[in-house]
Amino acid sequence: MDIFTLLDRLQAIARDGLHYAANPFDRERYERLMDLACETYSEALEAPTSEIKKRFLGEIGTITPKVGTDAAIFNSRGEILLMDRADGSGWCLPCGFVEPNETPVEGIIREVREETGLEVQINRLVGVFTRKPSAQYGPHTTLSIVHLCDVIGGQLALSHEGLGLQYWDIGAVPRWHTTHEKLARAAYKIWAADEFIQPICE
Repeated sequence: MDIFTLLDRLQAIARDGLHYAANPFDRERYERLMDLACETYSEALEAPTSEIKKRFLGEIGTITPKVGTDAAIFNSRGEILLMDRADGSGWCLPCGFVEPNETPVEGIIREVREETGLEVQINRLVGVFTRKPSAQYGPHTTLSIVHLCDVIGGQLALSHEGLGLQYWDIGAVPRWHTTHEKLARAAYKIWAADEFIQPICE
């Protein structure tokens, strides 16, 4: 990892912490983390620390969609791997937001490893799906980049982010998280076509 990638991640953690933390001791730690990132940036770029910190803390940039990445992993029976989310919102594909200085492909490989214990490789792109802001889903437009993934290693292992982890027949899932049924059905059509199976979902 190069120094600027590390610094981008540190300042992103610090900015998030300063935005959400209510405890004064936690805020003090995040402020120190931001100071350290800014000081190191200052040395690397030969620019005043105060200017760098001012830019980081005041910069919101262009309001662009949040980028999420999702993995569609099927077994030989056409069942899809889903996680029952710990927040109680239903069953979802392994997924998460792309982190700073990370590609969507790198992001989904990381998320699958973290959430399921499996190592995967990308098979093909299913599609890019847009979720507009709403009272149900929050104030951000989200782009979900969905890939078919093949398991190449690891063992299924539930993380702290989930209550359950299993392969499901798409039509039997008791409760879907947000728009994940739509993503799963789109992925199944492509998987079924590749396997020369008549799709069971429309």
